[in-house]
Amino acid sequence: MATQPNQALPNGYRLNEYTIVRKIGGGGFSMVYLGRDDNNQSVAIKEYLPGQLVLRTEGSVLVQASSTENNNIFRHGMKCFFEEGRALACIDHPNVIRVTNFFRANDTVYMVMRFERGKTLQQHIQANRGTIRESFIRRVFAQLMNGLREVHTHKLLHLDIKPSNLYIRLDGSPVLIDFGAARQTLSQEETKLQPMYTPGFAAPEQYHNRERLGPWTDIYSVGASLYASLAGYPPQAADARLLNDKLVPATVNWRGAYSDQLLETIDQCLKLNYMERLQSVFSLQKVLMDDSAMKPPRSSLLTSIKRSLSRELF
Repeated sequence: MATQPNQALPNGYRLNEYTIVRKIGGGGFSMVYLGRDDNNQSVAIKEYLPGQLVLRTEGSVLVQASSTENNNIFRHGMKCFFEEGRALACIDHPNVIRVTNFFRANDTVYMVMRFERGKTLQQHIQANRGTIRESFIRRVFAQLMNGLREVHTHKLLHLDIKPSNLYIRLDGSPVLIDFGAARQTLSQEETKLQPMYTPGFAAPEQYHNRERLGPWTDIYSVGASLYASLAGYPPQAADARLLNDKLVPATVNWRGAYSDQLLETIDQCLKLNYMERLQSVFSLQKVLMDDSAMKPPRSSLLTSIKRSLSRELF
């Protein structure tokens, strides 16, 4: 189904108690704007705007379904988006994006979030390809697991964890952003909307057997994000792996460059059989926090060898 060329809300547009500054992101499911509230505080505003289903033409702010059939699906998705906002608004955790408001307007729904300053993990990977230290990886992902544990505690799944959805604030702390795929709670009926996933980071059960979704599904995505942090690119897509698994294990690709424990953990997270993965975020976090197994940076190792030789000579 072709995505419609939707128009963004115009700069300066007044949306309830917020003013749209400019569009800053979005995809086939939504648009994201930088906005300001009545206290002149910056916020991020996410607008439910699935291009497969609706169309907003130039000069209009109202959202209209592109067909009668699409209207029913759009309404169902809008309800799920609203419920997602309600669920996320209950989560107040430093490693999860803070939802401060959600409301209906322009025949669609909006989610208002705290505006974070920094860069995505994806941007960090691109800027430091091949040189990311294990200490950085363990620190960032261990802290992110705090946030993901909180999400799972609220019976939500993220379902779209990837480096571009992992944000690194200016102070170095990480935060989970963009719960665009979290329209299905653990207890909710399967959504009628087309499933959303990112190839390379989505678990096999996100393509098929969606009744098997669980915390282990997000753990696969965390493993894929860890793999991408080392490789600079995502692993082979899970649906392709099911047909012909060509993924080179982390323990083969980076043996000697990172600790065996970290590499073995990445490979376990990327198991195609969900029952063979780590089953809880806590168990994954426990491994990531065990820095006793961490391989020392090469520069430190060389320094240690030189010091040892120096003691022997003198």
